[in-house]
Amino acid sequence: DSWRDLPLLINQWANVVRWEMKTRPFLRTAEFLWQEGHTAHATEAEALIEAEQMLQVYTDFCHETLALPVVPGTKSENERFAGAVDTYTIEAMMQNGWALQSGTSHFLGQNFAKAFDVTFQTSEGTRDHVWATSWGVSTRLVGAVIMTHSDDTGLVLPPKVAPVQVVIIPIWRKDHEREGVVDFASDMAAELRAAGIRVHVDNRDKMKPGAKYYEWERKGACLRMEIGPRDVAKGAAFCKKRTGGDKFNIEREGCVAAVTEVLDGIQAELLAKATELRESNTHTADSYEDFKTQFAAKGGWYVVPWHADNANEDAIKAETKATIRCFPRGQQDIEGKTCFYSGKPATHIAVFARAY
Repeated sequence: DSWRDLPLLINQWANVVRWEMKTRPFLRTAEFLWQEGHTAHATEAEALIEAEQMLQVYTDFCHETLALPVVPGTKSENERFAGAVDTYTIEAMMQNGWALQSGTSHFLGQNFAKAFDVTFQTSEGTRDHVWATSWGVSTRLVGAVIMTHSDDTGLVLPPKVAPVQVVIIPIWRKDHEREGVVDFASDMAAELRAAGIRVHVDNRDKMKPGAKYYEWERKGACLRMEIGPRDVAKGAAFCKKRTGGDKFNIEREGCVAAVTEVLDGIQAELLAKATELRESNTHTADSYEDFKTQFAAKGGWYVVPWHADNANEDAIKAETKATIRCFPRGQQDIEGKTCFYSGKPATHIAVFARAY
């Protein structure tokens, strides 16, 4: 009997393995959708400027557009892109305290140029290998936005990237109320659209307002406007932000300026909230034992003095699953500091965290 059951058991085991091996959507999928660039330069200095410039472009985009307060820095040798001289990274903290590498820029030196014999003619007429860079971000940023801002109700999107910034829900009970409510909602939507605001009017007949509210909260619409007969009489919409707070009125007169102010406020609110989460979950440790105790109890990021040593880095990862996310820019004051793990003079200030 046990032999007859073997095919079923194998199939069940295979299904478990396939499920366990499935990658996380948007974070690490079978195929990536990349924004990627490669450049070649005549000098080392030019290539370094390009690699660092792209890191800044990604940092600014995350802060200003996605409301992601990423930390830019340099990767350790263990975490560096294979063949690169240096890998620069932006790291974001997710709500569970884990890190997510959200973009990279690589200074490749002449390594790949020599491997593939990529040369150029110099101004002196000789040939030399190019100095190269590569850089990219991917659909992983979609995952970063979802995990950084969303809540138990559903998706929360920064207004700058939300496909629906404002959803208008007309509400009526009697047939004779419908025309006035829908016209008011449509006119308000048209004025907002003309100002570049992304608006959707949800006038589906066979769905109750409460169900519409729930649906658009799940979809992450930034601002909900409810318009009923009394709102039309007052010349205003009754509004609710996706990020919470009391409801409030926005008058039809001057609605573009008012809605713009609300959306800008939501954008700033999301960045501030994510920044506060990161700061409150970023810690220091006086020793490796202190680090292990804290890390096991509360997770988060740890900014510690570090003496570069690949073997020690591997040992920490094996014991705690924490890795060096980066050597953060602007925080490399190592004078007089000793490594939290080995006690040797520090070569870097490092951020250790568990990562996706």
